[in-house]
Order: sequence, then C-alpha cells, then structure tokens
Amino acid sequence: MWVVKTLLFLCLLIGLVFPDLPGVIGKGWSERAIGYPISALIVPLIWYLSGKKKTYPHLADGLLVTPFVLDLGGNLVDFYTRFQNFDDVLHFVNWVFLVASLIFFFAESGLPKWNLRLLGLGFGATAIILWEGVEWIIQEMGTTGLQLTYDDTISDLLLSTSGGALGALIATHFISRSVTLLDKPN
Repeated sequence: MWVVKTLLFLCLLIGLVFPDLPGVIGKGWSERAIGYPISALIVPLIWYLSGKKKTYPHLADGLLVTPFVLDLGGNLVDFYTRFQNFDDVLHFVNWVFLVASLIFFFAESGLPKWNLRLLGLGFGATAIILWEGVEWIIQEMGTTGLQLTYDDTISDLLLSTSGGALGALIATHFISRSVTLLDKPN
C-alpha cells in the first residue's frame, strides 16, 4: 500500500516538474494532481469514520490507488501514444483493481459472495460512467490531449465494466468467510 501511494506521489511530481514530457503535454496533469491524490485518502477516511472497528484494509487501499498509478505511469512513458491499445488494456485492468478493492474493503461485512459480486459490478459500471463524465468535463475545459470520441467512450464503458466484473469474480474467489449463493441461510 505504501509503495503504491509513494509511486502515485512521485508520478504526479514528475509530471508537474517536467510538464513538457510528450505523455504529459495536454493531458490535464494539474487536474490529475488535484484529483488523483483523493484516491489515496478514500479508504483511510472511510475506515476512520466507521470507527476503526475492523483491522485496516491495506489490500483494499493499495488496490484502489493502483489504477491511478498505472494511468500516470503510462502517461509519463508515453504508452498511450506508443501503443495503440494501451488505453483499452488499462481500462480493463484498472477496473479489475478498482472493483477488487471495493470487494476486499467489504469482505468483513459478511455479505454473501453473490451480493459482493453484484455490488462490485454496480460500482464498477457507475465508476466508469462518472470517469467518462469527468474526462468530458476536463476536455471541455480546454485540455487538448485527451482526444475523446464516441467510439472511445463506448469501448471504455464496455471494457471497464467487463474488467470490473472480472475483478469482482477474482476478489470474491479469495474471500473464504463469505457464504455462497448455494449455502442455506441460518
């Protein structure tokens, strides 16, 4: 978790110090420098506000920040330009991490696995809709390097939702304390 959060900070710092890097120019780096650190505060804040009744969810925290680090790192080394489908791969992979984070955060809730899977799927689908909305707003504010199109938005919605579904399946597979749909209620 700390490694991922440190990488987030370093990636943001590099982009701010070297704004002329090809993968940084026109990518809304200053907006990212404001918004992306919020990802590192979400799990600690929710955990703190919940009264710290359970052990700290380090895995969920690290998994939540990972997609932001992958996005920033991909921009810093200009993978979005150098590899045609890098954005598509990241949309799928990042939502695996994002939804798995949510599942692991709620793992101690005692919800059945099928409930966690549906929660993860709904969260993943909602998150990509919001993400695409924020990208559109940033582009409308004058950011020129995003090159958003209708086809790109639709493929991002489908890939991210699919990645989220896989993330929910993978995460719930590793949760042993939850009951399954086939278990009989007490």
